[in-house]
Amino acid sequence: MSIDELKARYPGAETFKFGDNADLCAQLIALVRAGRKTATCGALQSYEDGGEVLPVHGRRDIALNWDDTPALVIETLEVSVVRFCDVGEDFALAEGENDDLAGWRRDHQVFFERNGGFDPEMDLVCERFKVVEDLQPELKP
Repeated sequence: MSIDELKARYPGAETFKFGDNADLCAQLIALVRAGRKTATCGALQSYEDGGEVLPVHGRRDIALNWDDTPALVIETLEVSVVRFCDVGEDFALAEGENDDLAGWRRDHQVFFERNGGFDPEMDLVCERFKVVEDLQPELKP
């Protein structure tokens, strides 16, 4: 199904990619498919700079593979702005990438350092979501 067809099915949907490279994108989509990743975050600054569209509670968005093909449709359940240093273990574990808060902090600091800068007090847009439609169900683990 094309992005245009999906946007007709899900009016108001935005498109986005998880991660900042092809390997990470594939890993994160696999975690979502496996049910381990139900949350994500991004630097508030990247939204304010116009690079990304803010998630909106209740909106359904299209997650793309790195090659711009549609992978998943998710629905945003909750959005909050939280300082990096105030992110709790519950949210960190819901991201599905680490086994504890210390690992989440380490890996996300590295991610933010390579994507515009890091400050322990930087604001993050924290989003919880659910999968509405898997557009490549044959890839489900």
